[in-house]
Amino acid sequence: MQRAVLVGCGAMSKAWFEAARTIGDMDIVGVVDLAKDRAEARIAEFGLNTAIASDNLSEVLAKTSPDLLLDIVVPAARHATVAAGLAAGCHVLSEKPMAETMDEARDLVDRAKAAGRIHAVVQNRRYLAQIRRIRGLVESGAIGEVTSLHCDFFLGPHFGGFREEMRHVLFLDMAIHTFDAARFLSGEAANAVYAREWEPGNSWYNQGSSAAAIFEFSNGAIFTYRGSWCADGLRTSWESAWRIIGSKGSIVWDGHDDIRAEAVTSGKDGLFSGVAAVEIPPLDASHRIGGHLGVMQDFIAATRGGPAPETAGNENIKSLAMVFGAIQSAETGRRIEITI
Repeated sequence: MQRAVLVGCGAMSKAWFEAARTIGDMDIVGVVDLAKDRAEARIAEFGLNTAIASDNLSEVLAKTSPDLLLDIVVPAARHATVAAGLAAGCHVLSEKPMAETMDEARDLVDRAKAAGRIHAVVQNRRYLAQIRRIRGLVESGAIGEVTSLHCDFFLGPHFGGFREEMRHVLFLDMAIHTFDAARFLSGEAANAVYAREWEPGNSWYNQGSSAAAIFEFSNGAIFTYRGSWCADGLRTSWESAWRIIGSKGSIVWDGHDDIRAEAVTSGKDGLFSGVAAVEIPPLDASHRIGGHLGVMQDFIAATRGGPAPETAGNENIKSLAMVFGAIQSAETGRRIEITI
């Protein structure tokens, strides 16, 4: 049984408490929030009768000596929270984004390495069954080498609150899920980007609700992203609509349950190469799924000597760099080289 302190009791925290309860061999010994009554409410909701409720993380870390810190704070508090957990000897699992700046992200990677502790990020879209199946098909070589990936993200949610006021809202708050998925599906990292942002006349956002980006990946593949959070009608999935093109075929995914693939066969059909449908592989034991639960299970396994989590900080920083590279490109109007 590993002892854990959970920090941040906003709406997102419920999925974390539920995942922790499902895992079962994690004992939440402390719950921290700036509003102590929110911490007390979560303790009561999940029956954590022996846990300490507090608005002071340092005091709880000193009193409980936890093995794990579960970080669900707002991004502005992330660096200080993770740093405190690592300094106290905890392995840390954080909500996304990993950090507010690349300098802070690099510092957290260095701190985790120096402490000999795991710092991982909840990039939960990787743990969708459909994404795992597509990754398996790519790895099988059925469509050859991936040469480009293209995705569309078009929704019109009226969130209210901070999202409608923040700058770079699409890139900063949502696109990292798609960017991380592109890295996962291609098996590559981005090394350059050119991006644009704009605000349509019908937008109810302050800035950056509509955007497009072209990423160059390290193997020469291109990833294009088109998106909007003020596009009414004919909505895409929250996971985007995808086309992945390989040297021997293509995959399309509607972001829901429809995955289709075709690969080149011998000969031609008039102007075009002959193609045939390719079966999408089923899930198997190696395809870890489950959203927050899947990420948390990998994290817990790693703290017990298992493989490093896919979303460890030194890997997740590559997805965060895509976000900040796109923002810098949109602000400067030029192609930006992405460095870690």
